[in-house]
Amino acid sequence: MSVVRDLRVLLRFRDFRRLLVVRLFSQGADGVYQTALATYVVFSPEKQTSAAAIASAMAVLLLPYSLVGPFSGVLLDRWRRRQVLLYGSLLRTVLASATALLIISQVPDWLFYVSALCVTAVNRFVLSGLSAALPRVVDDERLMIANSLSPTAGTLAATAGAGLAFLVRLVAWDSDAAVVLLGAVLYLCAGLASLRMTRELLGPDSSLVQPRVAAALSGTVRDLAAGVRHLATPPRRQAAWALFAMTLMRFCYGALLVMLLMLCRYAFSSQASDGLALLGLALGTSAAGFFTAAVLTPWVAGRLGPDRWIVACAGTAALLVPALGLPFAPTPMLLAAFVLGLTTQGAKIATDTVVQTSVEDGFRGRIFSVYDVLFNVAFVGAAGVAALILPPDGRSAPLLVTVSVIYAAVAATMARFGRQ
Repeated sequence: MSVVRDLRVLLRFRDFRRLLVVRLFSQGADGVYQTALATYVVFSPEKQTSAAAIASAMAVLLLPYSLVGPFSGVLLDRWRRRQVLLYGSLLRTVLASATALLIISQVPDWLFYVSALCVTAVNRFVLSGLSAALPRVVDDERLMIANSLSPTAGTLAATAGAGLAFLVRLVAWDSDAAVVLLGAVLYLCAGLASLRMTRELLGPDSSLVQPRVAAALSGTVRDLAAGVRHLATPPRRQAAWALFAMTLMRFCYGALLVMLLMLCRYAFSSQASDGLALLGLALGTSAAGFFTAAVLTPWVAGRLGPDRWIVACAGTAALLVPALGLPFAPTPMLLAAFVLGLTTQGAKIATDTVVQTSVEDGFRGRIFSVYDVLFNVAFVGAAGVAALILPPDGRSAPLLVTVSVIYAAVAATMARFGRQ
């Protein structure tokens, strides 16, 4: 297969392999840490979780970062990205260890959320840096396949991390603190792995580097305005439309994730432990869809073009999500999880490639940070809408229909842009 051949060629790039190792450790740790958060907040037997509580948790963890995300983009275009990966990983190690101590101490929930918020903020910073650095370690010809392999491998690493977290809970007496400490160790491994790359490798260019925080932030508003103007110019409008489409698809994904959490917690099982196991199976099925997208996207998008591939992904989701979701049964819902994994990751790979090839290196950090902010705002907004619509057990036909309409609108809009 051409995909296998391309992967073999891509893995011969030494610096790509090293950057990939950092991503695998980092997102593996994310999977461990986020599983600990989910079990502590959603699936603790003593907690009566509601869709509103889940939406509140997402807002606490994601919205504050959305306020500082653009500033981190400026820093990614002004600081050595290798140093961002190193110090960001070390900081997450310390913060995750602090979270474990808070769990053991049984502190008020708000203090736990503050600690988790800090980890999440640094985490998004690091992921933006990984995306912005990718074009520095592969050539343009193989950037599409790199965007297929790297984020998808990271997602699979996060899924593996979640599985490892379940295993640790089994042998550590359901200890969320032990799981969080495991995440801290993996964050440390990500930091150490980044040391295998030189300081200058991942950019930005030496003329753009400003090592002092004050100097880097002094022109933030001006730099952000320049980034928006850069994205609005005709050569970059394809990237702007792709970001718009991906934001709406992220909204749909967030709403369906909240529904899935509620269904697994209350509708599909009577015990919190059984619901957690079913959620793990659903996430594993979705990861299989992510992997399938990594294999298909380079081949299909290379022939259709990224825009038409986004249209195909959104259109497929618009048709299959209600067909598989409306029965509100575990087996069709698992199939829907696979479809969402395939379509969401397929569209994201295409969007990443469009942004990376359309945006100049000096603006990539800012654009990818704005990308993350859009993701977070859409995700939290979806959780809020789901909290208003979902009944206590999570069964809601109106929510599924609304999501399907949004997917269809994305497909129609991107198809119209492609014709223009």
